[in-house]
Amino acid sequence: MKRVHVDKVASVASGLGLGRRVVLGEEIPAVAGTVIAGRIKNAKLTYNTLENTAGRMVVVRPGDVVVGALGHRDALHGYSGRVPASVCRGDVLQILNLGGVIGEGAVATPGRGAPFELEVLGSVLRFPADDRRGGVPANIGDVSLAVQEPPTDFWDDLPRVVALVGTSMNSGKTTAACALVSSLNEAGLCVAAGKLTGVSLRRDVLEMADCGADPVSLFTDFGIVTTNEENAAPAARALLHRLVTASPTPPDVVVLELGDGLLGTYGVRAILADPRLSAVLRGERGHVLLCAYDPVGAWGATELLRERYELAPDLLTGPVTDSATGRTFAREGLGIRAWNALTAGFEPGWIGVAVPGERAFAAGALAGGSAS
Repeated sequence: MKRVHVDKVASVASGLGLGRRVVLGEEIPAVAGTVIAGRIKNAKLTYNTLENTAGRMVVVRPGDVVVGALGHRDALHGYSGRVPASVCRGDVLQILNLGGVIGEGAVATPGRGAPFELEVLGSVLRFPADDRRGGVPANIGDVSLAVQEPPTDFWDDLPRVVALVGTSMNSGKTTAACALVSSLNEAGLCVAAGKLTGVSLRRDVLEMADCGADPVSLFTDFGIVTTNEENAAPAARALLHRLVTASPTPPDVVVLELGDGLLGTYGVRAILADPRLSAVLRGERGHVLLCAYDPVGAWGATELLRERYELAPDLLTGPVTDSATGRTFAREGLGIRAWNALTAGFEPGWIGVAVPGERAFAAGALAGGSAS
């Protein structure tokens, strides 16, 4: 065992409550979630920050000792990598994302350059039952919420559930989710929000919290570094249960972002095909907002949702709605209302939310008007 000073602890390991001094061991389990420390070997001028445990983006420099967790990433835009078959002290791995997920196989990408390289110093140890001599390699799953199946009657009386699905990453999902939360919050509605799929990074749910969502949750809270076709649906059911039951008063609306795209590898398909979750979204209190970058993507995603999952988008948003041309295509070509999250407030009536009494919402009062 060796005690070292840490410069940055990435948000993927936030649940462990680590400080600037950690104890390292030589045994490093090569599994997703293993928490390791390493020294940064190279300098970067772009994509050179890391999200810390407070949710701040901090600049990473050569020589910094960083704590993150092993995991994989399949990025359309960014670094892709995998969990190594084995990890030893002195190995050189790469930081795959801003949340501190670490793996091997990442290569340079246009606009981002080479990834940060990290010389492995050891596994971060935890000491069960305050035994300072019996340290064991820490895993983010050690302190996570349990992925438990909600009770059967949980599904009988849910609040409104709005799922944002996209054609790919960078299709406007988080922007739309935050605008949606903000508008509903201004209307006096209680909103909970979560992110169901992707790679560990708290930024999106923190932005939703800044817009008024409470509570918020992320799959990482359940010990998952990267979602996939096997773990996404069970974690999503547990996360939805937590959002609905975490407060004495259930939320009026639950906003759920599905990271990546419909055809990605992070488990979006598994969630949409899950009997419990798909029944919620097809029901009278469930809604799907489709985020797309262009008309072709919007058309393909609409067809995919309808044919494979029997889901019809309630609204189309994302960059495709930035112009009148795209909004006209949504209305005339797809038969879907278009909502531009950058310019228009979200009216609760669009998803059938009634705002009673003293919380009455003045339609159109928010900047930008309504959907087309």
